[in-house]
Amino acid sequence: MTRINTNVSSLVAQNRLQSSNADLQKSLTRLSTGLRINSGSDDPAGLLASEALRSEITGLTKSISNTQRASQIISTADSALGQVSNLLNDVRGLVVEAGNSGALSSDEIAANQLQIDSSLEAINRIAQTTTFQGRKLLDGSQDYVSTVGSVSSIKDASIDQAKLGTTGKIDVSVDIKKAAEKASVDISSDAFNAADVDPTSNSEVAINELDITVGGEVITVRGNADLLASVEIEANNSLDAVAAVKAGSESGDIVIEVDGDTNASDVDDVLAALNGIDGLEATTAGAGTGAATAAVAQVTASAGDAANIEVTGDGLDSVTVNYVVGTDAAASAAFDADTNTVTVSLGTDADANTLSNIKTAITASDASISADIVDAAGDTTAANDSITISTTDLPEEATATKVSAGLKDDLVFQLSGVEGAETFNFGAGTTLDQIKSAVNLVSDATGVEASGTTDLTFTSSAYGTDALVSVDVISEGDDGAFVDSLSATRSTGKDIEASVNGVKASGDGNSLSINTSTLDLSLTVDEGSSTDFSFSITGGGATFQLGPDVNSTQQASLGIGSVSTGKLGGASGRLYELGSGQAKSLTNDVIGAGKIIDEVISKVVGARGRLGSFQSTTLESNLVSLNDTKANLQEAESSIRDADFAQESANLTRAQILVQSGTNVLSLANQNPQNVLSLLR
Repeated sequence: MTRINTNVSSLVAQNRLQSSNADLQKSLTRLSTGLRINSGSDDPAGLLASEALRSEITGLTKSISNTQRASQIISTADSALGQVSNLLNDVRGLVVEAGNSGALSSDEIAANQLQIDSSLEAINRIAQTTTFQGRKLLDGSQDYVSTVGSVSSIKDASIDQAKLGTTGKIDVSVDIKKAAEKASVDISSDAFNAADVDPTSNSEVAINELDITVGGEVITVRGNADLLASVEIEANNSLDAVAAVKAGSESGDIVIEVDGDTNASDVDDVLAALNGIDGLEATTAGAGTGAATAAVAQVTASAGDAANIEVTGDGLDSVTVNYVVGTDAAASAAFDADTNTVTVSLGTDADANTLSNIKTAITASDASISADIVDAAGDTTAANDSITISTTDLPEEATATKVSAGLKDDLVFQLSGVEGAETFNFGAGTTLDQIKSAVNLVSDATGVEASGTTDLTFTSSAYGTDALVSVDVISEGDDGAFVDSLSATRSTGKDIEASVNGVKASGDGNSLSINTSTLDLSLTVDEGSSTDFSFSITGGGATFQLGPDVNSTQQASLGIGSVSTGKLGGASGRLYELGSGQAKSLTNDVIGAGKIIDEVISKVVGARGRLGSFQSTTLESNLVSLNDTKANLQEAESSIRDADFAQESANLTRAQILVQSGTNVLSLANQNPQNVLSLLR
């Protein structure tokens, strides 16, 4: 059919040419923009996916920037802390040098103090001037705000990390299940003699008193309890046909033997036999009393007189007093230092043998010997100094042995603690107080202290499983009981056991700590404290946005405490106390200064380590992860949205050819109606 009103071929050619032009325009657009999707109509689903990916990429880009900024802040703080650490090391050297007071003059120590003061000022200056874009880092403004200071039992606290979440607050509850304990070794009183008698006193040793009946008369026998356990008469006590009396001692038993001759014995024979034994005194009714005392020899006065002379040997374990009849009219005395014996020569003039004269003679015999007149109760008196002593009332000699509340035999042992070990060498008789003094004198070098009144206790100065008390007995005499009296040869302390908000805490002495995803803190309580407590963290800290989404799981919070001298410190004190005129200055307490500086150095090093760990493990690893994620997302977004130039170049060529051919076809189609003219000719 031939038509002129409607050129169908032209219309078809126009449509095809329009479509080819659209394809050509699309290819040109993609090639010029490099994007496959330039509008929603290009790929609606792909557009949604690519826009979501672009949003994530934008967040990751900012997260990378945030992480890099956080790393720069941490590096700035760490650099400043490094300078503080250097200053603290200088201060420690000055403190150690000042401990050499025997070789340093007071001017040199004063010069060291000036250097310390300058270092403390420099540390305070660093705390105030360390900034990043105007934000101070080490003045405490980046630390957490809490009510921990209101808890009286907390000596030191460090809140390193806390996620406050949407509430902006964390309540911390600490439940102490078991308090920290020191290491301890007990030495029972069995290691020491039970009584302590000063040889310069009038105290008596343990004595025993027994009554026996001889010929109807009661004889009282008194003496050292170790010597006088019992008195026995063999074969009978009637004294009929008894010829002689013998006395001897074996294991504390006194045995009086009688023979069978026809010479009758009487009470005087028994008295003479008993009084012939050193350390015993036998009397009958009205004959006076006597007692054997520690390092003391007593002798009774004349019959019926309740007064005695008591001789004391200053610093001697025993004193023996022998009474003999002298050749001079007046009484005299001589002391033999080799045998610790005083020999009293009574005067030929009986009236000259008064207690007062004998006392004077004994005292004049040697500077280490003294004498007193005592009454029947053993109390010093001068009321009876004119009473005379008769030779008929004297035992041949009076003696006694000192009992000392000290070691039973020689002892050598090594005492070890966390600070070191010391070897102690004590002789027999060394008292508990003397051992305590010797141990406590070097307690700073061993970390072990001694205490006790009747029992001896070695206790570590520190708490926890690191605390140690070790007693190694190197040698002990045969009579010693020290090693058998030890409760243990080695003991360690116990760490505190506690939980924080239901989480079991790690204990170290009196310190406890936890490290969870939401809370990282360490606390030091009073020594041996078992008191539960609670406090709140209400704000503060430095918060870093490390992820693409703004929520607490993609944020890191870090507390950076103040390094000012008023804040730096620990259980032993604060750094400012090392300044001139303060409690721990070089002239006031150099040992205390050493303890504080060690704690401060440890705390600053710990802070640097914590910041370094945060930078390396959190920030740097996060930066690597973010970059990897961003690259993957960019690749995914590119695969969806970016144009494939090879394909689009082919599409462009095809579209160009189609446009050109379509144009030619359209030209031919437009010429078709002219064929009608040939029909009209």
